[in-house]
Amino acid sequence: MVGIVAEIPTGALADRFSRRTSLVVAGLLQAAGYALWVALPGFPAFAAGFVLWGLGGSFVSGALQALLYDGLVAHGAQRHYAHVYGQVEAVGLLAQLPAAAAATVLFSLGDYELVGWVSVATCLGAAALASRLPEPPRSAGEEPDTGYLPTLRAGVAQAFVRPVVRRAVLAVALLTGLDALEEYFPLLAQDWGVATGVIPLAMVAIPFAGAVGAALGGRAGRLGPVALGLTLGAGALLLAGTGLAAHPAGLAGVAVFYGLYRMVLVVADARLQDRIEGPARATVTSVAGLATDLAVFVVYAAWVLGAVLAAATLVLLVAAALPYALRAPRPGSEPAGAREGNRPVLPT
Repeated sequence: MVGIVAEIPTGALADRFSRRTSLVVAGLLQAAGYALWVALPGFPAFAAGFVLWGLGGSFVSGALQALLYDGLVAHGAQRHYAHVYGQVEAVGLLAQLPAAAAATVLFSLGDYELVGWVSVATCLGAAALASRLPEPPRSAGEEPDTGYLPTLRAGVAQAFVRPVVRRAVLAVALLTGLDALEEYFPLLAQDWGVATGVIPLAMVAIPFAGAVGAALGGRAGRLGPVALGLTLGAGALLLAGTGLAAHPAGLAGVAVFYGLYRMVLVVADARLQDRIEGPARATVTSVAGLATDLAVFVVYAAWVLGAVLAAATLVLLVAAALPYALRAPRPGSEPAGAREGNRPVLPT
């Protein structure tokens, strides 16, 4: 609930003040949450830690994409956003592998407390690194400083009023929500006969394939909306096939699906960033983040109704919507006044 409620307000804070500072605050909040868990074990501290974690995630959402995109725009390199953002996502996925190994070793050496304090140090290190990120100054052509509430209203209005942005926000939200399927992959492995003790090893290929797919997001940026829909649709059919086979070897198919999905997700995020105008980029992206938080519940419901086959059907429906959601805007297709007060980010 904290993540849902704080998503858009924290995005507007990043736009109004500093995207870099938002990333620093996110690391500090998550570090404080972990410190509470270790120093004051018990339900109140556990709940408070999750509140801090939810706030930390909200401060990252939107601010990271806005800082990266506008940083590239400052150097006239926004066409490389999909490639760079794909690299960021790939590194995040690959980091799961040494992190899992490190957690196992740390737990054996110092139990839960050592894992917790190292996690605190990791978050503080991330905050320190974020403080060194360059943040481009606001361009002279951007809107004047009008305060927090006008920034919040401008971002929310752009996400809902401009059809081309609204469709892209919906596409990113639906696609990102599908990532909740990753939580069920270990259960699939168990249902398909993989021994519980080796499930972590059996899962290694899935984040690795996702990292490869994300890294290919820059190349896939050349694909049109129909091709992206067909790519995700092929992955959905492969996922459904593995569900019908219900064999441990099907995890290879799951990994291929996850790689294709991650590639399409990076491209969709890049298309959204290309269509946002004005200084409220983090706020608009946070609207997509809020919609993602709601879309996740649809994924949960699909799994309850039909496990992997229902999930694959949901992915197929999202794939079918992509050609419409990500289609390029037609000249004169937006309502009069939709762009009022917004400065195009991309050079004309």
